[in-house]
Amino acid sequence: MLDRDGFRPNVGIILLNQRNQVFWGKRIRTHSWQFPQGGIDRGESPEQAMFRELHEEVGLHPEHVRIVARTRDWLRYEVPDRFIRRDARGHYKGQKQIWYLLQLTGHDWDLNLRATDHPEFDAWRWHDYWVPLDVVVEFKRGVYEMALTELARYLPRQDFRNRFLRSNVRGREFDRHPSDGHEPPPFELPPGASFDPDPNVKLANDAVPTPDSFPAPR
Repeated sequence: MLDRDGFRPNVGIILLNQRNQVFWGKRIRTHSWQFPQGGIDRGESPEQAMFRELHEEVGLHPEHVRIVARTRDWLRYEVPDRFIRRDARGHYKGQKQIWYLLQLTGHDWDLNLRATDHPEFDAWRWHDYWVPLDVVVEFKRGVYEMALTELARYLPRQDFRNRFLRSNVRGREFDRHPSDGHEPPPFELPPGASFDPDPNVKLANDAVPTPDSFPAPR
C-alpha cells in the first residue's frame, strides 16, 4: 500500500523502561540494530498497526505499555534505488512513519522475541535514549534523529530519590563478595534476550540491506 508519492505508511516504536532507556533490537541473523517498526496494513490506523507490530516483534500487549506521545506528522525517508527491487522501482520511493513513544509498565520478562513464527529480532538490550545513530543504516538516520528529538520533550520524569533507595537496597541484599560465602543470585533472561555485561561495548555497524529488504508494494 503506497500513497500517491510512492511512500509506504509505517510505524516506529521507541519503547522506554523505567530508567528512560530504550529497547534496541538486533535484526535476526545480522549485526543490524534498530527500533521495532513495520508497515501499516490496509484498513489499519497507525495505533492499531503499532500494537500489532509491538506484539509481533517484541511480544508485548497493550496492557504492558503506556502511550506517552507520538510524532505530530509523518516522517519520511527515501530508499536508494540500489536497495529497491527492480519490479518496484519507479513507483516505490520509501517509507513515511508515525513514531510512538511507549513506556513499559510490565516487566522485562514480558518481552518475547519469539511471540510469532517469523521473529524479527534474535537479541535485544536496553540502551541510553540517544542511541548511536552511526549504527543505523545511513538513509534512516535522519528519521531516527527527528523522531528522538521530537519525542524527547515527553520523556517521563524520573524519581531519583526512589531509584537511589532501590539501588541501595539491592546493594545490601545482593552485591556481596564471593568470599563471604554468598554468591549473587542467578537471574533469568526474558525469552529471546541476550545479555551484554559491558554497556560501553561498541555495537557493530548496520548490515547493508539487500534489494529483497524492500519488497514490491502490496
